[in-house]
Amino acid sequence: MIESILLTSVRIVTFHGRARLTNASGFFFERDGALFLVTSRHVLVDEASQHFPDRLEIELHIGSDFSRSMGFSIPLFRDGLSLWRTGSDAAGNIDVAMIEIDRAALPANVVYRAFTPAHLPQRFEEIEVGSSLLVVGFPLGFHDTLHHLPVVRQAVIASSFGMRFQGQGYFLTDARTHRGTSGAPVVMRGNAQAPGMAELPWLLLGIHSARLDVGTRDLRIDEALGLNCAWYADILLTLSAPRGA
Repeated sequence: MIESILLTSVRIVTFHGRARLTNASGFFFERDGALFLVTSRHVLVDEASQHFPDRLEIELHIGSDFSRSMGFSIPLFRDGLSLWRTGSDAAGNIDVAMIEIDRAALPANVVYRAFTPAHLPQRFEEIEVGSSLLVVGFPLGFHDTLHHLPVVRQAVIASSFGMRFQGQGYFLTDARTHRGTSGAPVVMRGNAQAPGMAELPWLLLGIHSARLDVGTRDLRIDEALGLNCAWYADILLTLSAPRGA
């Protein structure tokens, strides 16, 4: 048996033309019959580093033999217009993006699990600082290359959940993370008896974005903070709303 949480996440490789650019993490989100791939905005476009891919590729499981997989290419633009969705608020850009997947293009025997609105926390006050979390992704591209599965890192909530840390739309986690984890789901064990949670009993709290550091840290004597920002997952309700709604 494969734990369902491991089937939510996929390794992302970005390309410009045939040139391979970066590795990242992503996961599936489903709403009203539409299937989306979620990742960090900076995976799809990052002006600061001049990162401008035009497509990405993910690895899909085929059938019950998890040693079998296939690459699935997703274009990021059509007729010069971006196909992915992102958002902003009063503090600026939100480092979350999602792109709809054409279900008709998927193989009939593809195996995955998707989060839904039922997996988003309803009562923020019930999630306490210090609560145990998992970050499910592909640090430095590392994963089970035989079974094509991600790895998980343990984390804890490091700031008051429900509050925008320093006015930004994210909370902090305390975890050891690496490049390639951007876009990974940040989850907490949920109630398998709750509606819509039986097959995937995890709450989707956030989307891992980046490590944080202190600009005044003395690199010779001070260790890195080990803190990260995770954008609140309720942004997915806004981004997945039908166009024009």
